[in-house]
Amino acid sequence: MLAKEELQTKIREGAHILDGATGSNLMKAGMPRDCSVELWVLEHPDAILDLQRRYYEAGSRIVYAPTFQAQPAAFAKYGLDGETEKLNARLIALSRQAAPGALIAGDMTTLAAFMETWDEDNYDDMVANYRRQIRGLADGGADLLIGETLIYLTEAEAILEAAQAENAGAVMLSFSMQPDGRLFSGRPAADALRRLEQAGAAAVGFNCVAASEELPGLVSLLRRQVKGPLICKPNAGLPVMDAGGNTRYSLAPAPFGQIMAQCKAMGADLLGGCCGTDPDYISAISGL
Repeated sequence: MLAKEELQTKIREGAHILDGATGSNLMKAGMPRDCSVELWVLEHPDAILDLQRRYYEAGSRIVYAPTFQAQPAAFAKYGLDGETEKLNARLIALSRQAAPGALIAGDMTTLAAFMETWDEDNYDDMVANYRRQIRGLADGGADLLIGETLIYLTEAEAILEAAQAENAGAVMLSFSMQPDGRLFSGRPAADALRRLEQAGAAAVGFNCVAASEELPGLVSLLRRQVKGPLICKPNAGLPVMDAGGNTRYSLAPAPFGQIMAQCKAMGADLLGGCCGTDPDYISAISGL
């Protein structure tokens, strides 16, 4: 894996466009709602290969592997927790095949669905889960690690500790947060991000926040505290329900790109998309 300083150099040299949504696009390709995304991808590799190839062609230079919830705690439901390392390595290999010219990020997320992550008594369990996932990501050849859609500072700290224990490389950390700059736990996000930077994170920021006229202000607020690369990976606006009961998002690629241009002007370094985005949205920001 890249060291922290190596990743930051690559970001400064132009590897600053992330990818967009994965799950919603896989559902368009036929993935059912109630399944393990990771196991479905391994059974239907063409879907992720096509999606991530299109992200790379649209301009993504850091692509998130489909390992979002590939933790022992999640695989236990299917009796596959003992296969965690092998499954993560296979998923990394798919992303490498789809986007051989991109940096491949081993993706991790909150454990809130499986344990009370805000409870300090579960901290060792969190570290143990993340360590096993990180081993598989490293075995598969990930270039870096990303913890995204995080909710609690504790789980971000657990990811950093697990990465350090496994002698992994650069770690980026991204929270889902409120537009006013607070984590959903109520903690000021800027303080949390600064603390994680000081603990060794290579880049910090947010994802899964609606792209709106408020977003550049959030970037500006965080930029005052964050010294290194700042992640801005929002949703395609607000979710809306169409006549058929399907969730859509309010922003088309062009206005999304305009908001992202303002976010970059306010200090965002790493730009991408979350829920509701697809390769067209990445094309809209690839020239920023």
